[in-house]
Amino acid sequence: ALDATLAAHAGEIAALIVEPLVQCAGGMRMHDPEYLRLARAACDRHGVHLIADEIAVGFGRTGTLFACEQAGITPDFLCLSKGLTGGYLPMSVVLTGDDIYRAFYDDYGKLTAFLHSHSYTGNPLAARAALATLDLFAASDVLGRNRELAAHMARLAGPFRTHPHIGDVRQRGMILAFEMVADPATRTPYPWQQRRGLDVYRHALDRGALLRPLGNVVYFMPPYVITEAELDRLAEIAWECIELVTLDPLPFGDIEPDGRSGWLA
Repeated sequence: ALDATLAAHAGEIAALIVEPLVQCAGGMRMHDPEYLRLARAACDRHGVHLIADEIAVGFGRTGTLFACEQAGITPDFLCLSKGLTGGYLPMSVVLTGDDIYRAFYDDYGKLTAFLHSHSYTGNPLAARAALATLDLFAASDVLGRNRELAAHMARLAGPFRTHPHIGDVRQRGMILAFEMVADPATRTPYPWQQRRGLDVYRHALDRGALLRPLGNVVYFMPPYVITEAELDRLAEIAWECIELVTLDPLPFGDIEPDGRSGWLA
């Protein structure tokens, strides 16, 4: 479908933007690295730039330093942030290749230069935090430790796979997602108006954990300094929350006409 779209509209499409391996804001939906290889090839065939948004999945989150590495491809633009500073301060960068760089590198008088700036460009504290983060990657086996933690997360995910109201369990590196459904056999979702994910969030806060579901998807995306014991506790709380909010009827009161539970209202 992507190749057909690019073939039909290549003259109108400047670039394809993809979040490699994990579509985070879309509910932690995951795809195989092969999709990235095929997308790279399709973009090359039709003269379309490939932009990889690795703001959330970069810097070791998916098991490699950058998610694109798992597909063996190089994007035309690579967007990075978040993990770049370890989350201490906001900073983002965009990497590109020489062909694109030189297309905008010209004498000012020709009016083809790409002039841009941002209010917080070159923030020295953010830059220092980014350098310190990169030093940690260089000085210690962050990726190796992340793989150990990811393996522990996979073990903790085992019981969730047989839960009667979890239709899918998916993981890529240190991202683990559980999708709550009304009927696992048909993957029938809960009505979005019930906001059961929000019930998970509220109950988890009472137990001392911060879970921020995306709709009916409960996910773990922990900091790299988390311990196995803390992951155990997180899984315990997540299980308890999912058990509670998948009861039928909801234990928080009657559903009101607008679809909200009385507990949340």
